[in-house]
Amino acid sequence: MESFKGLLEAILPRPLYRTLVKPYHYLLSRSVASAHGFPAQKLKVIGVTGTKGKSSVVEMVAAILEEAGHRVAVSSTIHFRINGVTKPNLYKMTLPGHGFIQKFLAEAVDEKCDFAVVEVTSESALQSRHLFLSLDALIFTNLAKEHIESHGGMEQYFAAKMRIGHELVRSPKRPRAIIATADDEYGKRFLKLPVEERIPFTIEEAADIHPEGVGVAFSLDTVPFTLPHPGNFSVLNALAASKAALFFGIPLETSARALAKLVRIPGRAERIECGQNFAAIVDYAHTPDSLQALYDAYPGNKICVLGNTGGGRDTWKRPLMGQIADTACTEVILTDEDPYDENPGAIVAAMAGGMKRAPRIIMDRREAIHAALSSAHPGDAVLITGKGTDPYIMRAKGDKLPWSDATVVREELEKLGHRS
Repeated sequence: MESFKGLLEAILPRPLYRTLVKPYHYLLSRSVASAHGFPAQKLKVIGVTGTKGKSSVVEMVAAILEEAGHRVAVSSTIHFRINGVTKPNLYKMTLPGHGFIQKFLAEAVDEKCDFAVVEVTSESALQSRHLFLSLDALIFTNLAKEHIESHGGMEQYFAAKMRIGHELVRSPKRPRAIIATADDEYGKRFLKLPVEERIPFTIEEAADIHPEGVGVAFSLDTVPFTLPHPGNFSVLNALAASKAALFFGIPLETSARALAKLVRIPGRAERIECGQNFAAIVDYAHTPDSLQALYDAYPGNKICVLGNTGGGRDTWKRPLMGQIADTACTEVILTDEDPYDENPGAIVAAMAGGMKRAPRIIMDRREAIHAALSSAHPGDAVLITGKGTDPYIMRAKGDKLPWSDATVVREELEKLGHRS
């Protein structure tokens, strides 16, 4: 069956292939869920979807639940965790196929978890991996232009996300909640889902937003929050997580306490500390909006290392990413990321085409990171974006190079004489 499906995928246009394999994906999801006794019905399940911020919101929700004394399972782009036992996500897929999530939830039930927090993508929804999650709540962060060539347009992209919303509506759980941004027109559409609780969040609810150390502070309903992560995007993520926690009866004071302790979210505005006198940041930002938001969070001189994730797709954003870096950064170094079967030099050239200044082009990603760290002065910020926790650089003909931006940054800082 798998070999036949692979043959269809190789020879058919993607939309036709997806139509023909729908029954296969549905039956696979149902059979695995049934084989494990529909484990999602034995847990409180919180789904998180959107374009940006999903993994950070998952980590924030989990931290709050654990602070409140619950046993928690987490499935995300970053990792899989059950009761504090963590395995990195090495699949290059947020929600792996072949019934992975049902097996994972069954393990969570066996480990007597109370909650599962699951990051769900549009691509996984198109392959029915979101089915039988029996959601108690769904968090929708935002929708930005991404995967357009894959989905065929923003409305098609939204429709794929809304499949996850429909799964919330089908859930047998009561009560159910949709927590969604009201700053986003697509979020407003999610807030029309016919469930018991429709909970909006908006940046305007956060009072007195201001920098605090390396992070940001604000208050929500007079409760003060201090996050160890910078920027309004961190505030929005915290609002989403805190509103979801309120739905489950967890007070804002508990959320504030939990989020103040959440110093590290791997690959998401992650600070690499080796005693250097400048900031070294690794972040997943791979859309124009997320790149701009990250750059806005770091005033002063910025040395920016970036490529363009995903050869063969989303070609529209390449010059725009270059333009954003050109405008925001003191120095720009363009490098390789995930070219797949596309010429990596052509990808970088397309990015440079959006720039007025000539960037430094260093195709070896380690060398590019070393060059950026070498040129940093006290108080600068070196921002390395695009990979986050991605475990490989994906190259031609399926070749993949094991990779960790955070590890490479740490190694190169140590070569330069910095020690934590």
